[in-house]
Amino acid sequence: MHIDPAEKRWAILTLVVAFSMMGVLAGYAINDNINPPSNVETIDSTRLHLTREFNEDNLGVHQQKDGSIRVVMVAARYGFFPNHLVVPADTPVTFRIASADVLHGVHTPNTNMNTMVVPGYVSEVTTTFPHPGDYSMLCNEYCGLGHDFMWSRLKVVPADQFKVGG
Repeated sequence: MHIDPAEKRWAILTLVVAFSMMGVLAGYAINDNINPPSNVETIDSTRLHLTREFNEDNLGVHQQKDGSIRVVMVAARYGFFPNHLVVPADTPVTFRIASADVLHGVHTPNTNMNTMVVPGYVSEVTTTFPHPGDYSMLCNEYCGLGHDFMWSRLKVVPADQFKVGG
């Protein structure tokens, strides 16, 4: 079988570029300690409302005994529940989010809060919000025709003004 020399050069160049890009990505991942999520916890999305953690009465902000904050949320077309949260600044906040239906994403602009919410799994992300203010939590994975209406409000207050449920 004869391969034209020009085609051979372009094929080699394409492979070199592809492997170089993979090497650069691997280098960034190793250098910045970027890893896939380690919290692999499965859940039955069809029975989400029947679980102890994700039933309607348990959603929201909870203060742990160590002073950290835990937020339990459900993402479902087309909203996050609860849709208004208040958390303290400069305090570790762990979000535990489950999807009741399809793939969703949670992104809080101007912060490092960003995660995918995959049906059948519990997404867990811990972050600290250094500055008080009002933030939006947006769905960044297309989930259907009402996707652009899927958002929630996050209010970050100074730690000394925080109280659960306030």
